[in-house]
Amino acid sequence: MYQLPEAGYLRLPQIIGNPKAKPPIPAVIPVSKSTWWAGVKSGHYPQPVRTLGRRITAWRVEDIRALIERTAK
Repeated sequence: MYQLPEAGYLRLPQIIGNPKAKPPIPAVIPVSKSTWWAGVKSGHYPQPVRTLGRRITAWRVEDIRALIERTAK
């Protein structure tokens, strides 16, 4: 099982996984890229943080942990 860091930010492949990466990145939330973005748009998944840079999209680890807790119940 992939361990989430205590704090910081995650990029999309770290959340939904990337089996083609070397080494493969396991999925924390096993959904497709299009399903993830549809969930962000609908409010089911957390909004990304874009203050890191103009072309950088990332999510707070705390928001991903809260999502996992919500879905585990």
